[in-house]
Amino acid sequence: MSPITDTEKQNDTLLQYKSIKKAILFCMIFVPLIPFIVSMAIGYYYFATSLEHSVTSNMEKIVYDHRQMIELFFKERISDLEFIQDSYTLNQLSHPEKLKQVFLNLVKRSSAFSDLGIFNEDGIHVAYCGTYTLTGKVYKKADWFQQAMQKKSFISDIFLGYRQAPHFVIAVALNSTNPKWVIRASIDTQTFDSLVEQVRIGRTGEAYIVNSEGILQTNRRSGGMLMEVLDETIRFPSHDEEILTFISHDSTGKEFMYATTWLEGNKWLLVVRQPKDDAFQPLRRAAYLIFGVSILGGFVIIGIAFYTTHRIIARMKKKDIEKDQLVKQLIGTSRMAELGEMAAGFAHEINNPLQIIKNEQSLIQIIVSELKEAGILKRSKNLDELNDSLDQIQLQISRCSQITQSILKFSRLNEPVLTHVDIRKIISEVSGMMDNKAHVNGIDLRYDISPNTPSVYGDPTQLQQVLLNLYNNAMDAVIERHGKSGGELSIKMNKRNNGWVEISIRDNGIGIKKENMEKLFTPFFTTKPVGKGTGLGLSVCYGIIKSMGGKLDAVSQEGVGTTFIVQLPASTGKKLVN
Repeated sequence: MSPITDTEKQNDTLLQYKSIKKAILFCMIFVPLIPFIVSMAIGYYYFATSLEHSVTSNMEKIVYDHRQMIELFFKERISDLEFIQDSYTLNQLSHPEKLKQVFLNLVKRSSAFSDLGIFNEDGIHVAYCGTYTLTGKVYKKADWFQQAMQKKSFISDIFLGYRQAPHFVIAVALNSTNPKWVIRASIDTQTFDSLVEQVRIGRTGEAYIVNSEGILQTNRRSGGMLMEVLDETIRFPSHDEEILTFISHDSTGKEFMYATTWLEGNKWLLVVRQPKDDAFQPLRRAAYLIFGVSILGGFVIIGIAFYTTHRIIARMKKKDIEKDQLVKQLIGTSRMAELGEMAAGFAHEINNPLQIIKNEQSLIQIIVSELKEAGILKRSKNLDELNDSLDQIQLQISRCSQITQSILKFSRLNEPVLTHVDIRKIISEVSGMMDNKAHVNGIDLRYDISPNTPSVYGDPTQLQQVLLNLYNNAMDAVIERHGKSGGELSIKMNKRNNGWVEISIRDNGIGIKKENMEKLFTPFFTTKPVGKGTGLGLSVCYGIIKSMGGKLDAVSQEGVGTTFIVQLPASTGKKLVN
C-alpha cells in the first residue's frame, strides 16, 4: 500500500470540513427555521380563523339589525294605515277633500308615503290622493288586492301597475265592517332605497332586497335597477330567523362575502354583501406582514447560521493547525530531550579519551624532561616548538574538559537544589558561553553589573538555563532584524530598594507583536518557524523563576526591541520559603 501524501491528507481534511459545515448549516438553519415557519403558519391560521369568524359575526349582526329596522318600518306603516281605518269610515274617506287631509297628516308622520287610495270590496278605486289619475280604476283581479282581502294586510312586490312606474304598495283591509273595504298606500321607492342602503361595510359593502324569484326590490349601488333579475347566485335561508353567510361569485367572477335573511313573512330577502378582498383586507395585510417577517426571519436565521458556521469552522481549522503545531513541537521537544541525553552520553564518552590523552601528554612531558636532564636532548628551536605543542595540548585538553563538564552540568535532571547563588558568577559563565555566538553574528554585548549586587537564593543550574534561554532568544531576534552587524545586547543587574535583585536583558531585535504579549509565557507558544522553536523555553523559564519566588516580565515594541526583566529575592542568609 502506497503511503498517503500531504495533498491527499489536505483533500481529506477539506472534505471533512465541508461535511461538518453542511451538518452545522443544516442544524442551524432547519432546526430553528422549521419551528419558526410552523409557528408563523399556526399563528396565521388562528388569525385567519378568528378574522373570518369576526367578519361573519359582524355581517350577521348588521343583517340582523337591518332586518329589525326594515321590519319595524313596515309595521309602523301598516299601523299608520290601520289607525286611519279605525278612525274613519269608508264614506268619510270617499270624499277627496277628507282623504287629502288625512293623507297630509299621514305624510307628516312619515315621508315614505307617496299616495293614498280607498277601495271598496269590488276592487274599485273609490277615492285617491296622489299624482296619478287612478280614481275609478278596478283592481279586483290585482294580486295585491286579493292578498289584502285574505290576509288583512299585504306588502306587494315591486310592480308597474296602471302608472307604469316601478313601485310597491302596503294595503290593509277592514274586515270587521260590511261591506269590506281596503286602504292602500304607495311607498316612495327612493325613501325605502335610502333606508336599505344605509348599510355600509368597509369601502364597497352594500345591502339590497330581492324577492323569492331573485328580482331586485331595491336598487343596488354596485349596479342593478328595480325589477331586474340578479346576475348572481343567491342562497336562501331555510327558515325565518336564520341568517345565512357564504362566499359566492357574481357574473364577472368576483368573489363576495354574503349574508342573507328573510324579512317577516318570507316574502323578501335582505342581502348584504361585501367583496371578499375588502372583507378580508386585514387578513391580506397580515399575510403580507407574516410573509415579510418570515422572509426577513429566514434571512436572519440563514445569515446567522452562515456567520456562526464560518466562525466555528475557522476555529476548528485554527485548533487543528495549533494541534498539528503542538504535535510537531512535542516531537521536536522529544528530539531535543533525546539530543540532551545523547550530549550527556557523548560528554561522558569524551571524558575517558581526554583523560588518556592527558595522561599520555603528561608522560611525554616527563620523558622530554628526563631526556633534557640526561643531555640527550639539547636546547634547540625544534625542542622549543615541541614544548609549545605540549603546552597547547594541555590547554586544549583543559578546555575540552571544561566544555564537557558544562554539558554534563546543564544536562543533569536532578531535583533543583536551592542555595545561596552569586548571580554575577552565573552571568559571567553564561556570557562566556555566548561570547563566540555574539562575536560571529556581530552583536555588541554590553554589561552593567553593580558590584554591590547581593546573592540570590536559588538553583544555579536552573538559573543558568534561564539566562541561556533569554540570551539565545535575544540573539535570535537581533540576528533576524540586523543580520551580521548592528546588533546590540545589554545585560544590566542591580539591587532594587525593595530587597530584590533585578536582571534586565535588553536587545534591539524585531520585537514582539502586541497581540502575542499575553501568550508569551504560554506553553508551546512560539513565533519561530516549525523546527526552530518548541514554544517551551519561556514557559519553562517562567516556571523556574516563579518556583524561586521571583518574577519574569517582558516589555517589547515591534521593530524596536525587547527587554526581559528577571526579579529574584535577595539572599538574607536564611532559606526562603516559597
